[in-house]
Amino acid sequence: MSTESKISIKGMRIRTLNLSMIVVSCILYILLLVASTYALQEYKVMVSATENYVSCQKNALLLAEGSDYLTEQVRLFAVNADLKHVENYFTEVYTTKRRDSVFELAELYDANPYYDRLQLALDNSNRLMEQEIYSMKLVAAAQNYDMADYKDVQNVELRAEDLALSREEQMDKACDMVFGEEYQKNKAQILDDISDFVNDIIHKNQQEQQESTTDLRNTMRQQQVLISILFIENILVFILIIRLIIKPLQIYISNIKDEKRLEITGSYEFKYLALTYNNIFEINAANEDMLRHQAEHDPLTGIINRGAFEHLREMFKSKPEPLIFLIIDVDKFKLVNDGYGHETGDKVLKKVAKLLEDSFRSSDFPARIGGDEFAVIVTHATWDMVSIIENKIHTLNEMLLHPDDGLPEVSLSVGGAYSERGFAEDLYANADAALYEVKENGRCGCRFYKEQDSE
Repeated sequence: MSTESKISIKGMRIRTLNLSMIVVSCILYILLLVASTYALQEYKVMVSATENYVSCQKNALLLAEGSDYLTEQVRLFAVNADLKHVENYFTEVYTTKRRDSVFELAELYDANPYYDRLQLALDNSNRLMEQEIYSMKLVAAAQNYDMADYKDVQNVELRAEDLALSREEQMDKACDMVFGEEYQKNKAQILDDISDFVNDIIHKNQQEQQESTTDLRNTMRQQQVLISILFIENILVFILIIRLIIKPLQIYISNIKDEKRLEITGSYEFKYLALTYNNIFEINAANEDMLRHQAEHDPLTGIINRGAFEHLREMFKSKPEPLIFLIIDVDKFKLVNDGYGHETGDKVLKKVAKLLEDSFRSSDFPARIGGDEFAVIVTHATWDMVSIIENKIHTLNEMLLHPDDGLPEVSLSVGGAYSERGFAEDLYANADAALYEVKENGRCGCRFYKEQDSE
């Protein structure tokens, strides 16, 4: 909150009222203080036990999450041989290190049997890593990957019998090592050790809380006697509370239900709270807009993603207005990725998306619906627009085939279909059939589906 906002706040401070009541209440509060101090001590014992339990459970969950994440990444690598999963795996091991958090709060639980169970789970997880890294080595050998960036994998020596296996056999064995019964058994043992640790902590926490609860109950009974003496004095306090707290709260609740900014009313503290809430309210509104945009748009290209496209598709099914639907493939995109790298491939996809977005109207909807697959829904369309769109695609292909930005040459294959009744059930299939014809005739072109195409 800015300094100007603070200066502009005027109102009675609740703290000032409390100080004026201290003189009258001093004797009674001294009596209450003794009982309250003891109650506070017991409460701290309960809170400490609960915090220890929560901290220990959090560490246990982090260990489980970290172990499960390593399993997920090594399995994905064994299935699709994508090196990004190896990168994710070792990022978790050496950077994120969720499993190693078991050491951070070791001083909170001094009972060795509890800690030993969690340590055992971590040790078992580390032993399982040896099997996982060996599985990675098998995949790397089968795919002829250079693992120089991953020394843990590169330094593994494959057994002679594994070196003699074919590529397919090596891949099968790699999968079996991380999906097999022995692996599953070891994973289950890790989870059992974590579960035993959590159960022990729960039992200990329950014992401590039960003892503290009994002592706290007795102390609270003593406080009740003293508090009842303060009843008359509290009547005056209640009047002030109604004016300075309850009434502002009612106004704030009404504002919140109506999703409005809070009125600046009540005591100084409430006015300060209202100003703070109003600032947060504005920030949250901006964040919601940002999150909504992220949920509906492809993070790489910035145009709408497949989820938003499917939503539009369903929406236009119920709108009988004419439209044109295009399916667009980037021709031989795999050669770009293989020849120039994925970073260049991403730049090509962003370039295509930008060209589509610039070439169509603001009322149209270009979308990325797959890796190198795009789509466009052209609204308020007529059949006469087909030739215009074909010319657009021809122009785009000319730009893509003669780049001036250093990116490799690519082209677009486009299949289109026209519908007078919204996004009809067969519209996607018709556009896809037209796209197939373009690909069969040398790619790099645009074709629209006509009824005689299906005859």
